[in-house]
Amino acid sequence: MKNFMNLFRKEVKELLSKQLIVSLLLMMGMFYFIGQMTKKEAARAAAAQKISVFDRDKSDLSGRLLAGLQAMNFKIEAVTAATTEAAVNAVRETDTSLLIVIPQGFGDSMTRLEAQPVETYSFLRNFSVMGARTSAIVRAVLEAINKVLSDETLKARIPEISPDRLKNPIKSKDFVIIKSRIAEGSASAVAGFVTSQTVMIPVILMMIILYSSQMVISAIAMEKQNKTLETLLTVPISRTSIVSAKMLASGLVGLLSAVIYMIGFRSYMSGFTGDMAQMPGVSQVVQKLGLTLNANALIILGASLFFAILCALAMATILGVLAEDFRSAQSLIMPMLILIMIPYFVSMFADVKTMSFPIKLFILANPFSHPFLAMQNIFLENYRAVALGVLYMAVFFGIMVYIAGRIFSTDKVLTMKLRWGKKKVVL
Repeated sequence: MKNFMNLFRKEVKELLSKQLIVSLLLMMGMFYFIGQMTKKEAARAAAAQKISVFDRDKSDLSGRLLAGLQAMNFKIEAVTAATTEAAVNAVRETDTSLLIVIPQGFGDSMTRLEAQPVETYSFLRNFSVMGARTSAIVRAVLEAINKVLSDETLKARIPEISPDRLKNPIKSKDFVIIKSRIAEGSASAVAGFVTSQTVMIPVILMMIILYSSQMVISAIAMEKQNKTLETLLTVPISRTSIVSAKMLASGLVGLLSAVIYMIGFRSYMSGFTGDMAQMPGVSQVVQKLGLTLNANALIILGASLFFAILCALAMATILGVLAEDFRSAQSLIMPMLILIMIPYFVSMFADVKTMSFPIKLFILANPFSHPFLAMQNIFLENYRAVALGVLYMAVFFGIMVYIAGRIFSTDKVLTMKLRWGKKKVVL
């Protein structure tokens, strides 16, 4: 046991280098910076939008229209010009992204219920995601204009009935049910909250598994290439212990990387999704439905992620033995990539429960499918499915360790090579 712990500490020290720590901290800092910058841009986009208006009609209706737009959180900047072209040129020199031109005779045409079209001029000054929000502003303005005008018309024609009652005679009262709990709220809002909480898990898991697997495959290939693996095999310790120490050390470093990536990526995603749990009405619904992660749920999720990393490292160890040198090791990550991408897309776009039995069996036989599905099962309190997934990954990991130990127990570990040109394994 003492020799195993010494070997384990040696592997951890080699993997947990200063370069790795610095790169992880820089990655977390980059995620945090991008998330904060995006959050500020999103907050600015959600604030009162500034639009320019060239009112050529100057009627009471156009005045009420502008007042309605101001009531809907639009900041109106009136443009004074002789022609529409002059108004466009004047707004071009400002930072306003939208100009609305109300045509002459607009009020009279509305009286006849023959409204003239309102002209909108969008100024695209860049093509970034936030810069392209002008189209969303245009849609919001047009919807606001239609609401104001339709309300004005209905009030004038049928003053005794509220315009909202006429346009929306049927009201809905929505409820969401999860297991035995029921709460009044929108199913789309709840689904959006769950998605915002779970979207980072597949991405982080995929990145960490690929990174850790590449690290192990490359390390073993380098040991074979530099002949240091031969020296390691002469140490008075069982070959299975050598394999286990390598895997556990890599798994520990991989789990640490996963935690750091999760912290950084959560800051990154919050810039796009915001804190959905604080949205009006969502927080109360989430609490009533029990869609919160307690300490036990986090432990279960961590165990699922850890065993997924161990399974990946066990497979990577076997693949690393097949590498002829460090260069050829880079291509051996492809089988791992395929196995990871399948459950990644399935967890995002499909429900495993509704699939046919052969496809479901194929998905669940893949050890990397279980951590991708763990978060949703935890929210739905399907702890049995998560526990069975962890148990399956533990058994799969044990089988891979046994196979790797058998390989390391013979001289084949030094002679096995996968030569793509010959399409066969040479022993």
